[in-house]
Amino acid sequence: MLGRFGNLTIRGWCLFAAGAGAALCAVLVGERDLLRVAAFAMMLPVLAAILVISRTRIGLQADREVVPSRTPVGGDCQVHLTLRGTGRWSGLLLLQDVVPRALGGPRRFVVAQLPQHREVQVVYPLRPVERSVHSLGPLIGRVADPLGLAQCHRTLAGSTRLVVLPAVLPLVGLPAGGEFGGTAGGGAMGAGSDPDAVVVRSYRQGDDLRRVHWRTTARRDELMVRVEEWAQRGGITVLLDHRATAHRGDGPTSSLEYAVSLAASVYVHLRQRGTRLRLVTVDGAVLAGDGAEHPTDTALDALAALCATDQRDLINVPVPAASQDVVAILGALGPAAVEQLLVHHLRAARGHAVLLDVAAWATDSDGKVAPDPAKAARLLIAAGWAVTVAGPQHPPSAVWNQLCVSSHSRLRVPR
Repeated sequence: MLGRFGNLTIRGWCLFAAGAGAALCAVLVGERDLLRVAAFAMMLPVLAAILVISRTRIGLQADREVVPSRTPVGGDCQVHLTLRGTGRWSGLLLLQDVVPRALGGPRRFVVAQLPQHREVQVVYPLRPVERSVHSLGPLIGRVADPLGLAQCHRTLAGSTRLVVLPAVLPLVGLPAGGEFGGTAGGGAMGAGSDPDAVVVRSYRQGDDLRRVHWRTTARRDELMVRVEEWAQRGGITVLLDHRATAHRGDGPTSSLEYAVSLAASVYVHLRQRGTRLRLVTVDGAVLAGDGAEHPTDTALDALAALCATDQRDLINVPVPAASQDVVAILGALGPAAVEQLLVHHLRAARGHAVLLDVAAWATDSDGKVAPDPAKAARLLIAAGWAVTVAGPQHPPSAVWNQLCVSSHSRLRVPR
């Protein structure tokens, strides 16, 4: 009986309390008719609770499927809920699927009737706007009597993962020396092993036409471009600065989300060009390395789950292998942080840095003063790095183009 009382709603408890009060008054004044009414008022919530419990004992199962289970920021996906009943079901079934607030909050549905031994599908759309690994669920079913005097909750389905990937934008071009980030035999040709020999490869979209080697083009009847350096390079390390203190703004419009999207775009772009890559973060984590065991999806999934770190310095920055280029996407940097970065990358063949002007992402409520990126840019340029400064008004494609130009001509800021 106590278990059944636990399923009463506020309305049910009020009716039961009113019946109990009426019964007490009926006993005191000796009114049998009032006592009958009071007994009916007290029994009605109990009968409703028994009815609800009997309904929940009917076999009821549910499954959830997210299509697709991996989607980029701003992409469309659908959640399919499949309900199956193994017994006769009547009455209203109230469903609530727990959805994170970043995806729009919980979804609620009403199923008027569930046919016996048949399935009922409920579909609702999602358009995620924030990069993360979200958990949908559990799916909770609530059964109530027609008068709303009693209800019972039951978990019908567990949790389902939805991976929201960072936005990957198309990029064009390569920084200076990037041609030899590929694997051995990546299509370059030269005369023997003479370091002064001209090395050429097939033209790729985005290559500078000024580097076309016309003699080889005429001989092979195929557009060929010069490769600047003969020495085989060790690939490229993409470094992402995800320190909480180095970024400003909140949510999907923060400087951290801009940096993650740019890092994902650079990684995918270089990977498509056959470049040997490592994707690392300033806390020493290697999100993806070179080789078939680290496909592009692995890097994007790791970036989707990446959270800001409380680390304040750059003492744990991974050291690149010898002859590796570095493409660093950095937040706010002070002089000390620049020195730490240069110490860890002394062995790098070439350094390329995108400095975010995080003050442009700051709001009046942030109350944080960001270092001027121009000072860090001057220090890095003096150390031989190619540097460009990016703000929220600069598209990642324009920032990457300017970095490629800066690696040749040492221009400092994007136009």
